[in-house]
Amino acid sequence: MPLTPEQQAREEIDGQLEACGWLVQDFESMDIHAGLGVAVREYPLTWSEGAEVRSGFADYLLYADGWAIGVIEAKRAGHTLQGVSPQSEKYAKGLDKRVPARYRPPPFAYESTGAVTHRQHNPRQDRTCSQQEPFTSDLLQD
Repeated sequence: MPLTPEQQAREEIDGQLEACGWLVQDFESMDIHAGLGVAVREYPLTWSEGAEVRSGFADYLLYADGWAIGVIEAKRAGHTLQGVSPQSEKYAKGLDKRVPARYRPPPFAYESTGAVTHRQHNPRQDRTCSQQEPFTSDLLQD
């Protein structure tokens, strides 16, 4: 059976992450200490919008050396990424206080179709990120 556009985008993103040295794991079986860089799929989050508490899933939560450093919002191939950054920023701000993170929100927020990737970041916390690779292993350096 052919893959849906969403599945195709996630397979492409998984491959890009793995090519840069990230271990890609599902939330149910995650081990954030399995490697230097771990990308956890479908990470559950909650955040506030005014007086309401909302919940959802970050398509990927990125860990470097056991610390949460960013999120990736995946969109189907061909989807425009214009206007998606508020969603990834909301997910970055929705990290549970129990999630180990040196910075809140974490410094990196990506939006990706697998073919096109945009990066949002807090420049004060962005010390080592390559412009060449969408999900570079340089993020794993301190």
